[in-house]
Amino acid sequence: MGIQRMDNVAIVVKDLDGAVDFFTELGMELEGRTPIEGLFADQTVGIDGIRSEIAMMRTPDGHGRVELTTYHSPALITPEPLAPAPNTVGLHRIMFAVDDIDDTIARLRTHGAELLGEVANYENVYRLCYLRGPEGIIVALAEQIG
Repeated sequence: MGIQRMDNVAIVVKDLDGAVDFFTELGMELEGRTPIEGLFADQTVGIDGIRSEIAMMRTPDGHGRVELTTYHSPALITPEPLAPAPNTVGLHRIMFAVDDIDDTIARLRTHGAELLGEVANYENVYRLCYLRGPEGIIVALAEQIG
């Protein structure tokens, strides 16, 4: 039997409230927040003594989720550099389809987002961009224009 669906993408952040605000501004809905700790968490993640909090964000269509997680114990590990280049090996970015890319960028800038390049036109079908959000997360946006 194969997989049923992709359930969520988890992102570890220092500032959970700031990340929730950013993804809310993007258009996601807060599904819920809860502390996570105990034997099941330790066994699942493979780290002893986990005390964390998660905020589950849901796309408006209800099919996509981003799990924002902050760890109270053990202490967070901050990679160097915090904001790696887009061509760094590993998880690259998370992409969202948007109705109005310019409006979305303007709203996200109020939450600290910065464009990595510029808004590009792909064959008059999509307008695309990468921006850096909270905690160095690269968020890609795509607006279908043709």
